[in-house]
Amino acid sequence: MQEIKIPELAESITEGTIAEWLVKKGDKVEKGDPIVELETDKVNVEVNAEISGVITEILSVEGDDVAVGDTIAKVDENGEASGDASPAAEAPKEEKEAPAAKEEKAGTPESSEKEEPAKESKGEVIASPAARKRARELNIDLSKVAARDPLGRVRPEDVEATAKAGSKEKPSKPAKQEAPAAAKTDFEKPVERVKMTRRRQTIAKNLVNVQQETAMLTTFNEVDMTAVMQLRSERKEKFVKKNGVKLGFMSFFTKAVVGALKEFPLLNAEIQGNELVIKKFYDIGIAVSTDDGLVVPIVRDADRKDFAGIEQSIVDLGTKARDNKLALSDLQGGSFTITNGGTFGSMMSTPILNAPQVGILGMHNIVKRAMVMPDDSIEVRPMMYLALSYDHRIVDGAEAVQFLVRIKQMLEDPYDLLLEG
Repeated sequence: MQEIKIPELAESITEGTIAEWLVKKGDKVEKGDPIVELETDKVNVEVNAEISGVITEILSVEGDDVAVGDTIAKVDENGEASGDASPAAEAPKEEKEAPAAKEEKAGTPESSEKEEPAKESKGEVIASPAARKRARELNIDLSKVAARDPLGRVRPEDVEATAKAGSKEKPSKPAKQEAPAAAKTDFEKPVERVKMTRRRQTIAKNLVNVQQETAMLTTFNEVDMTAVMQLRSERKEKFVKKNGVKLGFMSFFTKAVVGALKEFPLLNAEIQGNELVIKKFYDIGIAVSTDDGLVVPIVRDADRKDFAGIEQSIVDLGTKARDNKLALSDLQGGSFTITNGGTFGSMMSTPILNAPQVGILGMHNIVKRAMVMPDDSIEVRPMMYLALSYDHRIVDGAEAVQFLVRIKQMLEDPYDLLLEG
């Protein structure tokens, strides 16, 4: 009998949540077959079988939090496939014997009194990895935790309930756990409580960290999109016919950002300890909204790509993001980020830095407005507000303003961008 454990996933990922089992008890698996999908704070990853055999036990169900090294299932290298159980209904042998024990004690009113002897007789409490971890943190004896699961499996909420009731082993710990529960508001009217996904929790944590750990400041400007829109209109058909991809706004902005970063390299840097790391490459993150939250896949070597190459990269990354097929390599190592709230109708916003980067450009919707021209005439022009958030620890205000002005200049005269591309 061999154990299936959560392998090392990536340098920055140490835990995840069981999103979906791809096999069930009794299934035959070959070495390298995907057996479970794990949701991490960045992407969903598949865990593959390291040996061939038959799944005999599934120890962690969908929704359980697991860490690298946790045992989630067992495999019999010499077993025969049966395929007679699903992960949702999976239970260790100790749990399957519980109904028989309950029949013998049909006259006993307390269900917990029937379940606990069954667990103790086997010398082991059946608990999810997350429950065991929580019990260790609270110094709770799992054998004293009453499981509400009909199959006897102890879950984190059971440990929390025992802690709040007052554990004799360490009474001071449960007292601290009462604060989060007390913070919950009881509503008289209907509400729905939904557990945050691991990715959403990570996004929330990272955004708060950025606000607390950087000196973030935002500067604004506006750009006349007349020339870009006219150029797109003139060349869109030939562009699609030649390259097989549409000519969008994002390639213009990406090219302009790369050009401005070359002139103001501190916007392409980050802080590591007491050093500035000024990057000599231009891997531009493009923020993409998905059902699970915002992700920022990277357009690699944007300075070496032409307009068609950038547009194709954006299409490919956007498709992978929406299909939940981004790899960790698609998300790591960017040097600057562009986010486009204009696709959702945003007129103006303050984008938050994508740490450890020190600059992010926010695009917004295009609105026709009356503008005073150099000859004092008034014309209706398609205008877009731009926002640049930057880390004031590295970037001075004057440099940030000039950076944004340079982007404005290149977009209002985009022909040079095409020639450079």
